[in-house]
Amino acid sequence: MNVSYMMIALVALLSSCSVKKATEVATSDIVGKKWQLIELEGNPVADKVNGKVPFLELRTEDSTYAASGGCNGIGGKYEWAKNNGIKFSMGVSTMMACQDMSAENGLRNLFGKAENYRLENDTLVFSSENGSVLAKFKLANETKENDIALLDGTWELDYVMDPDGKDFTALYPEKKPILTFEAGSSKVTGNSSCNNFTGNVTVEGHNIEFSPLGMTKMACPGEGEGVFVEALEKVNRFDIQDNALHFIMGDIAIMRFQKK
Repeated sequence: MNVSYMMIALVALLSSCSVKKATEVATSDIVGKKWQLIELEGNPVADKVNGKVPFLELRTEDSTYAASGGCNGIGGKYEWAKNNGIKFSMGVSTMMACQDMSAENGLRNLFGKAENYRLENDTLVFSSENGSVLAKFKLANETKENDIALLDGTWELDYVMDPDGKDFTALYPEKKPILTFEAGSSKVTGNSSCNNFTGNVTVEGHNIEFSPLGMTKMACPGEGEGVFVEALEKVNRFDIQDNALHFIMGDIAIMRFQKK
């Protein structure tokens, strides 16, 4: 092996170690926590936007992020670089229209321009390539009870992501689907907007999985029941904010329920 090749290999190894070290530090300080958006390009952000807390969560297991500006669920991938570098790639998101879209638009701008991050007195700061501060976050206040007890009660569907883009009110013109969870039980019951059903649910932290549902056999008009059941089979995480239950597939919120 010649000297030049060895030098190139050494530089590559040192660079890899540097990125790995940066990743390990970032993981312990930042990842696996929910961060509340408090500032966008120097402008303060309200504690709640459209009645919801705007947030960012960087996950450890698959290098994905989940976020919301108080309206749609936003997700995608992230990767660390040396010298406190970070790069976001946009995935897909829900497509709801809300009264105040300013925080959401600011988050999308952040994910397109962020190059660096830093912690300043427990404040997470993202900046662009030229050093301009894009956004600031603080640790969100979250309940410590991350299990099935959070789901206890009855929830009514008010949003579902339909692959064909059908309007929610057209899918459920008369009756919305509901889910009922009982504390201390792995059973779930409900109505699909037409048929009653029962099944089992497995919850570990905020991970959730539904077993195949046993349903009554009424003939149902429209496509609402099929959309509901197919979406329920895809969810693998849940999140609750302000009495709204979000079911998530990967990094995208595909269903939302309100507590009855």
